[in-house]
Amino acid sequence: MASETAPWATEVPTAVLVLADGTVITGRGLGATGSAVAEVCFNTALTGYQEVLTDPSYASQIVTFTFPHIGNIGTNDEDIEDLNPATRSGAVGAVFKADVTNPSSYRAAGHLDQWLKRRGIVAMSGVDTRALTALIREKGMPNAVIAYAPDGKFDIENLRAQARAWSGLVGLDLAKDVTSGQSSNWTETPWVWNEGYGERAEETMHVVAIDYGVKRNILRLLAGLGAKVTVVPAKTSAEDILAMKPDGIFLSNGPGDPAATGEYSVPVIKDLLKTELPVFGICLGHQMLALALGGKTAKMHQGHHGANHPVKDHTTGKVEIVSMNHGFAVDAGSLPEGVEETHVSLFDGTNCGIALTGRPVFSVQHHPEASPGPQDSHYLFRRFANLIRARQGEPALAER
Repeated sequence: MASETAPWATEVPTAVLVLADGTVITGRGLGATGSAVAEVCFNTALTGYQEVLTDPSYASQIVTFTFPHIGNIGTNDEDIEDLNPATRSGAVGAVFKADVTNPSSYRAAGHLDQWLKRRGIVAMSGVDTRALTALIREKGMPNAVIAYAPDGKFDIENLRAQARAWSGLVGLDLAKDVTSGQSSNWTETPWVWNEGYGERAEETMHVVAIDYGVKRNILRLLAGLGAKVTVVPAKTSAEDILAMKPDGIFLSNGPGDPAATGEYSVPVIKDLLKTELPVFGICLGHQMLALALGGKTAKMHQGHHGANHPVKDHTTGKVEIVSMNHGFAVDAGSLPEGVEETHVSLFDGTNCGIALTGRPVFSVQHHPEASPGPQDSHYLFRRFANLIRARQGEPALAER
C-alpha cells in the first residue's frame, strides 16, 4: 500500500509593499500590524538599525536595509535617537532580507519584533532587498504602502490607490510634526564603554539648539564639550532665542522638504545671522542655512542613506567616512558669493558643507555624531566650540 503524503504547503504572504507604479512585493510581516504610506529609501549601514529607525529625519519613510541580517543584536533603551519615544518620531516602515533571529548581544534588552510593535513600525522580511535597492537606484525613491496582516488578506487595489494618492515629500513640512513641544535643557553626555551615558559636569558655553527633529547624540556631543544646551521648538522666534543669551546657535537635522520648513525657519535664521553669534547646522539645518544665505535645495533621485559615505573636507584636504540621511540636497551652483563650499560627497559630487566667509557660520549635510568612521567627523563639534571659545577669549581645542 502506497504511503500517504501531506499536500504541498504554500506559504501565504503576511506583508506587502505596494509601490505607486503598481508593483507588489510580498514577504513575511513583523512589527506592527496595519499599514503605512511613505517614501521608500534604502540604507547601506551594516549596523545601527535601532538608531536609524528612531532618527526623526526618517519621518514618513520606509527604510529598506541592504545589509541582510537586521535584528540579531536585539534592542535596548540606549540606542534610540528621538527625544520623546512616545511620539514615535522616525521611520514608519522597514524592509529586511532575512528573518529576525533571537538577539545575541550582552547589551540586548529585547527582541526587534516586539520593539517594532511598541514603536508602531510596520515591517516585513523575506524580501530581495538587493532587487528593491536596484529599483530605487533606477527609478528613484517611490511612494508606497507597507502593510502587515497576519491572515494575509489585503485589498491590493486599495493599497495601490493609497500609494498613488500620497503627495510625497516635496513641499511637505515634517519638522512641525517631530519637533519638541516646549523648551528643555539637555545635560546627558556621550556613551562610555561599560559605563553608559554621563552628565555634564561644567558649563563653559550656552548653545541654543533649534529642534527640527534633533538626534540625541548630537546633543550629547555638545554637552560633552561643556555646553549648556537649551533645546527649543522649531517655530521659536529669533527674539525669544536671543533673549536666552546664547553663545552659539545650533540648527538641527530633521525630515521633509527644507523649502517647506524654511517658510517659517528661514526668516528666523536670517535674523540670527544679523548677530555675530556662531552658527552650526547639520542636515536639514544645513539646507535651511543655505536657503537663508540665498542658495537653493532640490529633491534627490535616490538620496544618501548609510554609514559608509566618503566626504572630502576642503578646509583640511582630508577624506572622512560619514553617516548620511537625506533626500534633498543643497544646489552648490546656487550658492551666492561669500558662501564657500567646504565639503563634497565623493560618491556623486553633491554639496555636503558650507561656510560663510569671514563669519563664524558653517554647516554640513552629513551626520557627524553618528560615528561611522567611527569619529572622523567629531571635529566639527570642536570646530563649533572653538568659534564660541574665540569670542570668549579662550584657547582653541584641538580639532582632531
